[in-house]
Amino acid sequence: MTSNLSTTHSPSRRGFLSRAAMMAAAPAAAAIVGPGLAAGRAEAAEGDLPSYAPVPAASFGPALNADGYFVGRIQDNLYWVTDGFYQSMFLAGARGVVVVDAPPTIGHNLVRAINQVTAEAGTSSTVTHLVYSHSHADHIGASSIFGDDVVRVGHVETRRLLREAGDPNRPPPTLTFSDRRVLAVGADRLELEYHGPNHSPDNIFIYAPRQRTLMVVDVVFPGWVPFKNLAVSQDIPGWVRAHDVALDYGWTTLVGGHLGRLGVRADVELQRQYVHDLDDSVRQTLASLDPTPFFQQYGPSGNAWAIFKGYLDAAAVQAAAPVVDKYLGQLGGADVFTVDNAAVLFESLRIDAGRLGPFGIRP
Repeated sequence: MTSNLSTTHSPSRRGFLSRAAMMAAAPAAAAIVGPGLAAGRAEAAEGDLPSYAPVPAASFGPALNADGYFVGRIQDNLYWVTDGFYQSMFLAGARGVVVVDAPPTIGHNLVRAINQVTAEAGTSSTVTHLVYSHSHADHIGASSIFGDDVVRVGHVETRRLLREAGDPNRPPPTLTFSDRRVLAVGADRLELEYHGPNHSPDNIFIYAPRQRTLMVVDVVFPGWVPFKNLAVSQDIPGWVRAHDVALDYGWTTLVGGHLGRLGVRADVELQRQYVHDLDDSVRQTLASLDPTPFFQQYGPSGNAWAIFKGYLDAAAVQAAAPVVDKYLGQLGGADVFTVDNAAVLFESLRIDAGRLGPFGIRP
């Protein structure tokens, strides 16, 4: 390993993350704080925290090692790393390693994983390139641990956003592209393509054709419903379309950037159906939910925000209900984030698609 890869760490932080990762398949409280602390606060948690349906066994990934990570071969010299919450991918060539994303929760465990794999293969552990899927700190916030010599690769918008952010842990890419770029790694290729904004303005698709593996981050969450507010996406129509874009590639393995397992095509198809079902329910709710009670309750006081909050909250709950019922037992967290996802889809339908419902053009 080159000397510019620091291996120092905070024992308390590493211990916290290791405990959290090792308990990823256990109840949520233990996954976050560790079994001892969780047990010590169980009585308080019973009264303060909501309960959720069990997570389907198929939603979980492989067990983590004592350091709190798992590294596995996807095919040949392409590998993935997870801590149960985030994921990275790397291509190990004879002369060096190309890494895609450096999530801070994995942090120096990514270096350990690379060292482990390359030592077993007898190849170089030097990281020559680091590809950014997009600019968000939760996926590339450990970029700085690879030092100044690595070539950072990303979309031109990623460079603009990171220059604006000025975060020393996320140096801007020095090698950029607008539409498409191919990185050659010996006999292998990583095809980087931009299909327009989706989760973020700069989120790209990374395809390894020989290994038939696609990495696209914050779009599909294999085994789970999308994260809160449709993955906190900035372009909801673009994010919805990204499911179809992903399925246009000829991959068999998906690296989604989150949680503990890889994906297959059925995962994308299932999440796309979840989104379609939620969209149908949102449209039905928009057509059927009467806003009159909210105007009657809050109108006399002139509280416009209370009118809108009451109506929008009720719409999200109504739209989410049949979708939660359908996907409980199929997708993890169906009862956790579907109301939030419905709320965002409802707003996108109004402001992006122009389906204004009772707030349309006044007669």
